Amino acid sequence: MKALVYTDVEELSYMDRPMPEARDGEALVRIMASGICGSDMHAFLGHDPRRPAPLTLGHEAAGIVVGGPEDGRRVTINPLVACGNCRDCKAGRENLCARREIISMPPRQGAFAEYVSMPFGNLVTVPDHVPLAHAALAEPIACGWHGVRLGRALLGGDLSGLRCAVIGGGAIGVGAALSLSAQGARDITVIEPNEVRRARLADVAGFEVCAPDEPAMPPDGSVDFVIDGVGYAATRETASRMARAGGAIVHIGLGEATGGLDIRRMTLQEITFIGTYTYTARDFVDTATAICDGRLGPLDWLEERPLSEGQTAFRDIRAGTVAAPKIILTPEHRTSDS
Repeated sequence: MKALVYTDVEELSYMDRPMPEARDGEALVRIMASGICGSDMHAFLGHDPRRPAPLTLGHEAAGIVVGGPEDGRRVTINPLVACGNCRDCKAGRENLCARREIISMPPRQGAFAEYVSMPFGNLVTVPDHVPLAHAALAEPIACGWHGVRLGRALLGGDLSGLRCAVIGGGAIGVGAALSLSAQGARDITVIEPNEVRRARLADVAGFEVCAPDEPAMPPDGSVDFVIDGVGYAATRETASRMARAGGAIVHIGLGEATGGLDIRRMTLQEITFIGTYTYTARDFVDTATAICDGRLGPLDWLEERPLSEGQTAFRDIRAGTVAAPKIILTPEHRTSDS
């Protein structure tokens, strides 16, 4: 099969790779759409030791089951494979499983390929009316859905009267904003410094979009619920300033490890900081259901490119010339009715 393989820093090669073999309890999935994630970009730049070259990246995917009793089933893929037996798994917190694996990280190859093997329990059915490119957004949006669910519980469960702000207009930030709206928030601002991306997001219903230095930027100390979808010291500093007394900061982004938080202010104002990683299996299913039900909008803010042009797509993202929050790579075997 063909795959897009990370071979060296800032180098991706479109090449032949062995077909995956489905293990017991797994299905072979023909990939029809696979999104480029920020973690893929970190690996591409040589910043993620968990993803050493050579490696097939990609973990935001949807496709069609090939062979077996479920042949032809259209699915979106939960890429997080948990043990199912530990304390966290039994508590419904599979994302914290100490033995978790994720495709695009050894020992599992990723979904920038024509095929991948996944456990049946990680596959969520996609109805015929939903494009598989949209279904591939379940993974990045589920990260935001999970963070919103945790923050909403902390803040009393009702988001309708709260001021919410999301830092970052990439797929994680947009997914978090759409999840806020789907879970009841009405006052949502997305803060995005890239002018090209802001223009693209201006037509996405349900939230306002502004630059960090615009008058529409929420004042310091005014936001009940802040979501940092970027995770750099500068964005954490912004989140620390914006959060009101008694508010919450949900941190999803993994841009850099340290710096930015005003711990003194957060302590004196009882601001809660929640680090969130991926999603539970329930969060993933709930997100996929919301996509299929139309509760997350038309999802027309993605851009599709052939898998064979993945190297160019990564370079364009790094250069900041991509307006869309998400680029979906499509293997050339994909048919027009997928």
